[in-house]
Amino acid sequence: MSAAHDQAAADTLSMLLRTRRSVRDFLPDPIEPTLIEAVLDDAQQSPSWSNTQPYRIAVATGDVRDRLAAELCERYDLAMRAQRGGVLGKLRLLLTRKGLPDGDFQTNFEYPADLQPRRRDTGFGLYQLLGIERRDRAAREAQMRRNFEFFGAPVAAFVFVHAGLREFSVLDAGIWLQSLMLSAHARGLGTCAQGALATWAGPVRSAFAIPRDYRLICGLSMGFPSKHPINSYDPGRGPAQALRIEPR
Repeated sequence: MSAAHDQAAADTLSMLLRTRRSVRDFLPDPIEPTLIEAVLDDAQQSPSWSNTQPYRIAVATGDVRDRLAAELCERYDLAMRAQRGGVLGKLRLLLTRKGLPDGDFQTNFEYPADLQPRRRDTGFGLYQLLGIERRDRAAREAQMRRNFEFFGAPVAAFVFVHAGLREFSVLDAGIWLQSLMLSAHARGLGTCAQGALATWAGPVRSAFAIPRDYRLICGLSMGFPSKHPINSYDPGRGPAQALRIEPR
């Protein structure tokens, strides 16, 4: 392989890494199955712990996708109604259990103090772009609900990790997801990895024959990006130097 080819490949990879965005508004246009398979095949080249590939993916399109969106939105609406109902609302949620999170991992928790600034700035910048005021609870809830509509994407994917490999299966799934998202970006598709889609595992397990030892870690929306301004949002990344741990 020539030095020129090496540089061309490096430049292409760098461009893909620097221009990929989390897409939060998609066109309804369907994706050809061959294109979905090409993206998944690229992702399959990712390294994993002893080459175990301890992850599985459930891909929802068409009617399956629509049924899942409807059921997840219903559960989200019930959960939000319970929150607005105060103590009585939360008690009703506990008694009926409809809308109560049943995911394999907790998705709603307090961020560590040292990570809060970046999380807060990212959320503030996103809502500012959308014109949503901090105190506009209804608008914030409506935007959050878009997660469970898959932001209008025609493809919703759900990523499962093997419980037996513990945190290392999650690590491997993250590597695999990055490969998938870069491949999709290179082919003109947009993606958004969504931890929120792991809040309710029940509907996904009802729609797919998930192996017993696998746990839902996140979801992914995929499709052709619209021209909505939200898709231009770039929260920025800190310098690489800031991540380095120096020797004592």
